[in-house]
Amino acid sequence: MLTISHRGQQMPPSPIRKLVPYAEAAKKRGTKVFHLNIGQPDIATPEMILDAVRNSDFKVLEYSHSAGNESYRKKLVQYYAKVGININSNQIIVTTGGSEAILFGFMACMDAGDEVIIPEPFYANYNGFAIEAGVVVTPICSSIETGFALPPMEDFEKVITPKTKAIVICNPNNPTGYLYSREEMEILKKIILKHNLFLFADEAYREFCYEGTHTSFMQLEGVNDHIVLIDTISKRYSACGGRIGALVTKNSSLLGAVMKFAQARLSPPSFAQILGEAAVDLPDNYFDITKAEYKKRRDTLVKRLNAIPGVFCPNPGGAFYAMAKLPIDDADIFCQWLLESFSYQGQTVMLAPATGFYGTPGLGKKEVRLAYVLNTTAINSAMDCLEKALETYRLKLGDGANITQKQNAY
Repeated sequence: MLTISHRGQQMPPSPIRKLVPYAEAAKKRGTKVFHLNIGQPDIATPEMILDAVRNSDFKVLEYSHSAGNESYRKKLVQYYAKVGININSNQIIVTTGGSEAILFGFMACMDAGDEVIIPEPFYANYNGFAIEAGVVVTPICSSIETGFALPPMEDFEKVITPKTKAIVICNPNNPTGYLYSREEMEILKKIILKHNLFLFADEAYREFCYEGTHTSFMQLEGVNDHIVLIDTISKRYSACGGRIGALVTKNSSLLGAVMKFAQARLSPPSFAQILGEAAVDLPDNYFDITKAEYKKRRDTLVKRLNAIPGVFCPNPGGAFYAMAKLPIDDADIFCQWLLESFSYQGQTVMLAPATGFYGTPGLGKKEVRLAYVLNTTAINSAMDCLEKALETYRLKLGDGANITQKQNAY
């Protein structure tokens, strides 16, 4: 009998996408679904950068350089200079989305069985990339009660072993929206220097900070060989389908190793490089406008959530995600029920159960992630649905009832 690989069996389903069949079924029944489960902005991709692709003029769609087009990498140097990161074009390898940058980084920095520490909850696909690379994720818990602040240094040091090779930090954070302070980054700097670790800095949401300012790990002194910057145009320019990202580091040995993986996959997408190159020339106020829109959405969402009885949502400092604790027993069951069995005025809401963002079994069962990527009118309608859903859910299953045992009661 043919069997699937252990790796294939270990690969986790996406907590963001696993409920899609239920959403599709709801739509076929005529129910409108508000998608707060996925970070797909509704903000239009800038016309100027789409025109750069439309107006591109070449007779052959050739492979690009394995590190990415030189013209694009030189443009990225200009972009990074604007945000206080000083690098040269040879320290950038363009990748197929930030996803490939993470995977290449894991494979170049760690051997099978090595360990990477990630504060949880974390971007769910880190788990998948780790499994692909044969790497073991060691989670350390941050808490919704503290707004998901960085765990103390001793929590990191408790789990460091001879196999620990790296730490991953997403700043601002997906899924929590937490914005790490300069002081927290200095703590991480001490850890990676003391224990000789790599630090993967996922800065996909750099532009979207609402209180405080963003400091890049690439701006810290004395850690050049330790920092691996992961980047992407997906959220920055509302260009998720472009699938273009970058791995940036000043560690020449690491660049050489990553380059071999880049050569093996030949080259990153050509049209998206044209788009990304044009994006560097967007007006300086482009991010001011988009950031103000996301902040308005965040304020609307967080206010509405915290006004619902039994719901708690800390105020996220960046990105466009919020984590909320709901008065339920099992978020996976509740999120499926929203799509399968509930509608309010012909509408329902799709959320991402938080269990898939934790590495420790059992955590996040009462939490959900919400992406405030819809306009405020849609967000208010979605919150109307959620408020009514929670009220209906409690009535159907009984206050204090074990929801897991009663999941077939409706």
